[in-house]
Amino acid sequence: MDDAAVPRGFRSITKNMGLKDIGDDFAVVVSEVPARSAAVFTQSRFAGPSVVLSREAAAARRGRGMVVLSRNANVATGRAGAEHAAEVRGRVAEIIGIAPEELLIASTGVIGRRYPMDSIRTGLDALRWPFPDADFRRAAGAIMTTDTRAKHCSVPCGEAVITGIAKGVGMIEPNMATLLTFFFTDADVPADQLDAVFRRVMDRTFNALSIDTDTSTSDTAAIFANGLAGAVDLDAFEEALYRCALSLVRDIASDGEGASKLIEVHVTGARDDAQAKRVGKSVVNSPLVKTAVHGADPNWGRVAMAVGKLHDETDIDPERLSIRFGDLPMYPQEPDDALLAKTSAYLRGSEVVIQVDLGIADGAFTVYGCDLTDGYVRINADYTT
Repeated sequence: MDDAAVPRGFRSITKNMGLKDIGDDFAVVVSEVPARSAAVFTQSRFAGPSVVLSREAAAARRGRGMVVLSRNANVATGRAGAEHAAEVRGRVAEIIGIAPEELLIASTGVIGRRYPMDSIRTGLDALRWPFPDADFRRAAGAIMTTDTRAKHCSVPCGEAVITGIAKGVGMIEPNMATLLTFFFTDADVPADQLDAVFRRVMDRTFNALSIDTDTSTSDTAAIFANGLAGAVDLDAFEEALYRCALSLVRDIASDGEGASKLIEVHVTGARDDAQAKRVGKSVVNSPLVKTAVHGADPNWGRVAMAVGKLHDETDIDPERLSIRFGDLPMYPQEPDDALLAKTSAYLRGSEVVIQVDLGIADGAFTVYGCDLTDGYVRINADYTT
């Protein structure tokens, strides 16, 4: 990782548009030159107008950048909400001098509230092109809602650089990508290959993430490649993008609302990777597993429960299954008091790995999440007030 390196040819602006009491709540990052893009979006039936607009634009794979408003999802706001999203994107595109369809728009925050358009219009009136050279750290901060820290990373790939930013700590159980995450690169990658690589990486990273089992209405993930650094080896590009995305996923999981620990669940020995993913998600999403990890309780029975409740997975046989916390064996052998004490000490760490081997075949998958604390309840009990 090299957060000092950034892709060439991108510009950005951040401002406070009246959605947050303090700090930037508006960000634009855009390529100076035409670019290729790929994107995936929420599968929620309550997708907001920003997702609808962006999904339509993404089909052409020529997006140059994004505009994000945070602390307001602009979801379930009727025709006015759709018109406001189109107006914001159109105004920003006009300022830059590009077609609106070359920008994706995303919103995140409270559902059911319209944008404060008077203050947003005033803020847009003050924007002038060209924007400054891209400040990805500041853009990452501007898209946050309940995050406790900005999430960004940069990974080199030959002469090119991939920079990613993301936000999200709650309402995270992706069915496509996740929350909001954007990647920017000066690598020259053909549109079809960019799309294929991006989707594969999203499946292995953001689609492997869960904080609380709840899918957002606003999930958007996209990559923009302007080609200014020239062609790159595609295998190396996919690996670099994976490293960047995984870094963001781990950062999001460890910063989950109220979280104190990152949880990784490694599932091996499955019928196929898809089964391994289902098992991993069942474990990482279990409130009982999450609370046991939070309390450093070596209660491996909760992991067994989370696997066993997958009643459609009829080839899972308890006699072939094994469970470990870190490298410490919990099942099928019965742990003694000394091992349980050692396991409890391990669970008090900031990162906890749970290993489940199904003993069926060679399918494998790793999922990411966090523990469940009273902090999560408090944040979400008071979210809109």
